[in-house]
Amino acid sequence: MPALHAFPYDPFQQRAIEAIEADQSVLVAAPTGAGKTVLADYVIERSFQRGQRIIYTSPIKALSNQKFRDFTARHGEDVGIMTGDVTINPTAPLVIMTTEIYRNTLLEDPERLSRYAWIIFDEIHYLDDAERGTVWEEAILFTPPYINLLCLSATVPNIEELAQWIRAVHQRSVTVVEEHQRPVPLTVLFQCQNAIFHNPQELKHQGYRGIEDWRVLRHHRHTGRTALHPNRLERLVDELQTQERLPCIFFTFGRRRAEELAWEISGKSLVTAEERRELRALFDELCARYQLQDDRTAEALGRLVDRGIGYHHAGMLPTVKEVMERCFTSRLMKLIVTTETFALGINMPARSVVLDTITKRSDNGFAVLRRRDFLQMAGRAGRRGMDEAGYIYVRINPTHVTYPEVLRLLHGKPEPVHSRFNTSYATLLNLYRRHGRALLEIFPKTLYYFQTTGERRQAGLDLMERKLDLLHALGYWTADGLTAKGEFGAWVYGYELLLTELHTDGILATLDATALAVLMAAIVYEPRPRMLEPKSHRLSKRLEHLCHQPLSRIHKEEARLHLSPRTKSPAFHLTRAMEGWMAKQPFEEITKLCEVDEGEIVRYFRMSVQLLRQLAEMPAADPRLRGTAEKAFRRINRDLIDAEAQLRMG
Repeated sequence: MPALHAFPYDPFQQRAIEAIEADQSVLVAAPTGAGKTVLADYVIERSFQRGQRIIYTSPIKALSNQKFRDFTARHGEDVGIMTGDVTINPTAPLVIMTTEIYRNTLLEDPERLSRYAWIIFDEIHYLDDAERGTVWEEAILFTPPYINLLCLSATVPNIEELAQWIRAVHQRSVTVVEEHQRPVPLTVLFQCQNAIFHNPQELKHQGYRGIEDWRVLRHHRHTGRTALHPNRLERLVDELQTQERLPCIFFTFGRRRAEELAWEISGKSLVTAEERRELRALFDELCARYQLQDDRTAEALGRLVDRGIGYHHAGMLPTVKEVMERCFTSRLMKLIVTTETFALGINMPARSVVLDTITKRSDNGFAVLRRRDFLQMAGRAGRRGMDEAGYIYVRINPTHVTYPEVLRLLHGKPEPVHSRFNTSYATLLNLYRRHGRALLEIFPKTLYYFQTTGERRQAGLDLMERKLDLLHALGYWTADGLTAKGEFGAWVYGYELLLTELHTDGILATLDATALAVLMAAIVYEPRPRMLEPKSHRLSKRLEHLCHQPLSRIHKEEARLHLSPRTKSPAFHLTRAMEGWMAKQPFEEITKLCEVDEGEIVRYFRMSVQLLRQLAEMPAADPRLRGTAEKAFRRINRDLIDAEAQLRMG
């Protein structure tokens, strides 16, 4: 078959293409920026030429949306998208899906996939994600044998093990292609003691003053030898400008910190007068397109944009993030300060990357970044065809991190991918419908089983059995199959127990559209650590009271069967905001009704829409509930909450 791209393929791309041509499944592990996307393009073009259909899954909705725009620009009406937020052209030959939507389709209606020849799993190392990894595992496990897999992964040391698992489970041929070299080499530099060091040896002798672990100094009086000079931003930005290493992505690990750094850097302009005019024109045009002319954040960002600077984090409105992304990809914006989600697949390459720190808050205080996360962020540096090298600047404070820890981050092996298998109640119910208790025979086919032995393996099986026992105790299934409760629970992923109990008690059907919307927001909302309890509110108190008995029932069974974490109680932090939105108050007024960032309000309102849509379409639901749910989701899903409208604007 003739090459589909104008450029010659790298050897690893050629090896993968040969396997694709032989109709084999392929697992590709290569550094960020090495050119894995070319292989997805190849599979899509080849499938179109043969009249075949393809599914493309991605880990996050922002990446799904970006892929939809990219592929639509190339293939027009042949592209569709299904993310829960958005459904456009779902019967197209190429459909972009979140992995959850694909997994749900496999369980609920596998016949719908009978005409598809390929599934592309982007960022397959997401198998290791603590919360969502199980979805990826189930998606691979239940993919029918007639669909070939193209799995794209960052560098992981156990890619062959993952391939062996897929071969064993599917009895299919799987070709592994690994690439360790990047087409654009990376140079790592350090800012420490407010100086720039060009290699680890300089860092050790001048930055650490030859003392590898400064924690030993805590009980001794500091001498001049261990005086700490703080890292100044101005010094770093001067380096980036004078060495011509812009544009730059500046990674940090807090939303407020991202904004503060951007404003601090803005003391210096990074653009010429001509670039400023072009960038401002683009920014104004995008703000007009997304109706942000009166938005306070966009107005403030305009002042940063005039200096060639932006910021980007999950607390911002999706439309404002979109504007920042497009300004940065135009190459007119020279520096963007962002949290790490920006590293996840969104195609934003730069000449340089800065890591504000290499420690990050974890459940047990602060910990040094994982090698894999470091590589993911560092991989954004160095644009193929544009840069001879990419540059990583790592900001080091010797009192926070030891010199050996820095070396481990730079030269250690990336962490292997481990199974996070923890199948949901809805998955179990869907499997029970088809297999009865024989569904437990699926467990030996899991990656978890493949990677474990002895007690750990038995613990995994015990967990599945205890979850099945809970569903039986609460009346979701009998020896004859799923009950009406079970049919309801099989339809709702993630919140199945509480919603099913509320429905069975007849509570959901008695709620009006506003109360139902407030309850959905409370069920999906995850308060941030150390967040204060919301003020007492009449509707919240009523809904909390209605949830009390069903939750007690669930928690009692979870305690009896030693299941944790237990089902989350609703969190009513968004009650006033949701009430106001349902009453058609403008969004800027809504933001004053809760202590939640505006981007998070949009995210949780969209998640509420998703749940309400599931209830409205649920065959097993009370007809009154279906009607109320439809009314509620239509009232919420307007203006900037409407993800589909935003995508169509782009």
